[in-house]
Amino acid sequence: MPVTIHDIAQSAGVSVGTVSRVINNSPGVKQGTRERVLAVIAQLQYRPDPIARSMVSKRTGSVGVIVPFFTRPFFMEVLQGIEAAIAEDRRDLVLYNVENDIQRHRYFSEVPMRRRVDGLLILSLTPDEAAARHLREIGLPTVLVDGYSPLHTSLVVDNIDGAYQAMQCLIRRGHQRIGFIIGLIDGTFQFNQANDRLIGVHRALGEAGILFEPELIVTADWTRQGGKSAALHLLALKHRPTAIFAGSDMQAIGVLNAANALGIRVPEELAIIGFDGIEVSELLDLSTMQQPMRHMGALGVYHLIRQMHNPEQPPELIRLSTTLVERRTTDPGHHLAAPSV
Repeated sequence: MPVTIHDIAQSAGVSVGTVSRVINNSPGVKQGTRERVLAVIAQLQYRPDPIARSMVSKRTGSVGVIVPFFTRPFFMEVLQGIEAAIAEDRRDLVLYNVENDIQRHRYFSEVPMRRRVDGLLILSLTPDEAAARHLREIGLPTVLVDGYSPLHTSLVVDNIDGAYQAMQCLIRRGHQRIGFIIGLIDGTFQFNQANDRLIGVHRALGEAGILFEPELIVTADWTRQGGKSAALHLLALKHRPTAIFAGSDMQAIGVLNAANALGIRVPEELAIIGFDGIEVSELLDLSTMQQPMRHMGALGVYHLIRQMHNPEQPPELIRLSTTLVERRTTDPGHHLAAPSV
């Protein structure tokens, strides 16, 4: 039969309440008594029942993550940072994958009420004011990652500056006619960062004195196929662009596919730069604006746990920077290094 808290109490010669206080690291237990109880726990190899403990403490030991389309490479890399940080803190992760507006509204309303988690990370989804206020009023610690609400601590990447740097990179290399592939908004999720990136594009063009040409802006899905279709459209123009900045690395890979299909040399005839810095961009020697994806996920967990320990802490806005990583697709002199063995 499994060892119970009553067995520990009897062996240590103390009350069940004393054992409970030792297990929960509560004050009010003499050091000698605490050490005696811990020694019996170790001797009998007692493991507290997590369900029973959660019923008493009102804590689950779990952190919830609401994320859209978690199979997309960007979200997968952010989730890796989240998972590693949660595991290090010895908590469990409960994942809520959102693929449509119905799921989104259901999770925002049901997860806080059921309280199956001690805290909530919301990735790339912005709750409306009513939902954000409800989360705050019921006291569920909540942090937004790659999203913003004035009512909750929010971690955001500076998408405007990231796009500005990408365009400056292309302009410095002599490109005047630059295409931009902007991402579609999925439903009414409002997590589309493409509008900020478009602002960065306009800023770089304006500073360089380059006329903005609407025909060079194409909206497409965030996928490789979306990028390929958009690139085929841009490269079919009478005066085709000499460079393309894609709103995501997956779109940029689609641009590479389109260039290969048309026999266009990269970067001699077409420079390409993406956005995100997913792992496959390095494998394909793709220039990109690197987002700190895993760090963003881990930092979100850090701020959530801090809030769980200090619920009265006011919300913060934390801005993270991107980093330009130039590789073969923008730099004719760059050579892909042989993989290490």
